[in-house]
This record gives sequence, structure tokens and C-alpha cells, in this order.
Amino acid sequence: MTGVNNGNAVHYTRCAGHSSAPSSVAVDTCGSPEETMTSPSSNLRGMLSMLLAVATFSLMDASLKTLAPDYPPMQLAALRGLSSLPLITLWALVDGGAGQLLRVRWPLHVLRGLLSIVMLAAFAYALRSLPLAETYALFFVAPLIITALAALVLHERVDWRGWTAITTGFCGTLIVLRPSGAGVLTLAGLAVLVSAAGYAVSAIAVRVLGRSDTTQAMVFWMLLMTSVFAGALAYRDWTPIQDAHWRVLGVLGVSGAVGQYAITDAFRRAAASRIAPLEYTALIWGIILDRVLWNTLPDAVTLTGAAVIVASGLYLLRRERVHSESEHP
Repeated sequence: MTGVNNGNAVHYTRCAGHSSAPSSVAVDTCGSPEETMTSPSSNLRGMLSMLLAVATFSLMDASLKTLAPDYPPMQLAALRGLSSLPLITLWALVDGGAGQLLRVRWPLHVLRGLLSIVMLAAFAYALRSLPLAETYALFFVAPLIITALAALVLHERVDWRGWTAITTGFCGTLIVLRPSGAGVLTLAGLAVLVSAAGYAVSAIAVRVLGRSDTTQAMVFWMLLMTSVFAGALAYRDWTPIQDAHWRVLGVLGVSGAVGQYAITDAFRRAAASRIAPLEYTALIWGIILDRVLWNTLPDAVTLTGAAVIVASGLYLLRRERVHSESEHP
């Protein structure tokens, strides 16, 4: 997801490997004792909120795919930000007030705003020709990239088993792409990987921002900067909104805002290691939406590659959880 995937407002990154869907946490609590002290009922509520977040983000991506054939990718990036910005602004003002939006680390917010434009525009471009399920299968490589970057940039420890899982996941990406030419090794497929790479770099910035800035501030400024920057770049080629698409824009805005709130609630209530694997349910939603809306299904090779990528990500999550529990008995 950009939201998944996939071009959603922010990304959550509590721990290396615990990063895939779009949201963030106010502070970095990777491996903290609090994560192991959450009650079963709180974990259950968090898991339900995560499932809701994935479902609504998938609906948001389906809205983007519906609009993609009729509007330039940069305009879609701007519309993504503008459609959710009013609700996100209201949420930020109610939950924390305006002051939190001003006491921020501006350089990193600008970086994330620029990355968001690339990420969303590339994702929207890919959705023009790729089914949701194939797009998600490729985008699931993002957590593996985040783990690799966390080791290389933030100097977080990743042992040989972790690097093996990352390499295996990248092999799964090649299975989905099928470089022989029979698969999605096209500009659209490569655009998904560009989007995933931008997502990963932005997630590393969140790891740093999360030490000082609130979730609301990170979501608000990413949406605002995306709206302004992408809107300026799309101005010359701006296409008037068709009457039939205003409802789709409404679904885009509401689903993006609800997904953001749900994923924030999930991380407030549950341990990251409990809920992060649930993001992979986006593949199920992608298959369902592809079948219902576009009458298409992924082939066996795509599902095989997706299984390799998902298994690699789940292995990294499992190793991180075991590592955290051994540090905090």
C-alpha cells in the first residue's frame, strides 16, 4: 500500500522490519518494555484497528486506480493530499492542538514532502496498467528496503539471517517482475519499485522525526507539502475534474483519513510486532478489489513471488520480536 501502501500520508517504523503501511508513531519505542506490557484486550483492539486501516487504505488505492487513466500522475498526487487534508487538519487540531504543527524539524519534513511526490506520482503511474494485487506484491519489498537502510544509515544491527531474508525477498521481487519479459518488468513495474524505495527512505526519516515530532505533525505536513508541491508541478497540465469523479475523490479523501486514524490507534494500543504482519492482508484486499472492480486475478507466478516477499518480511518481524523479548524478559 502507499498505503499500504503505497503513497499514504506517513509510514510507521517502530523497528527495523516493522515498516510497511503508511503511518507513523510519535516516538520511537522499538523494543521498549511498553511494547511487551500491552494487555490482550488492547492488542486485540489494536489488531482490529490495523485491519480497518489496511482495508481503508486499499479502498483509497482502488480510488486512485479508478482515477489514474484520466488524470496525470502528478495531479493525482496533489488530489491525494488535498482530499484528506481537511479531515487530517481537524484531527490534528482536536488531538494536540496547533502548537504541535509548528514545533517540528523542518528539513526532514521538506525531504519527506519531496519524497512523497515521487512516491505518489510513481504509484499512480503504475496503477494505470497494473492490477492492485501485482502492485501490492511488488510494494511489499519496501519493509525489506527499510531494514537494509536502517542497517546502513542508522547502523541498526542486522545479522546474516536478516540479510538472507532481505536477499530472498528481493528474489521474490524478481519472480513477480519476471525479467524474461513475460511478467511486469515494465515501466509500471519499475515505477512501483521507485515508489517503494521512496517510501523506505521516507520511513528512515520518520525514525528520526519520531523522536521529537508528533504523528499528527508528520501526517499534516506531508499532506500539505504534497498538495502544494505536486499541485504546482501539475498546474500546467491540470485536467478539470469530471462530474462522475467527485464521488471517487470523496472516497479517496475519507478512506485516506480514516485509514490514518485507524493505523495511529492501532499503534497506540498494540505492540508493533503484533500488528505489523497484518499489513500483508492488503494482498487479499487487492485480489478482491481487482476481481470485483476490474474482473482480473493475479496468476500463479505473481502469487508465488508475493509469497516469497511476504515470507521474508514475516521472518524479519519474527526475528525482531524474539530479539525484543530476549532483551526485555
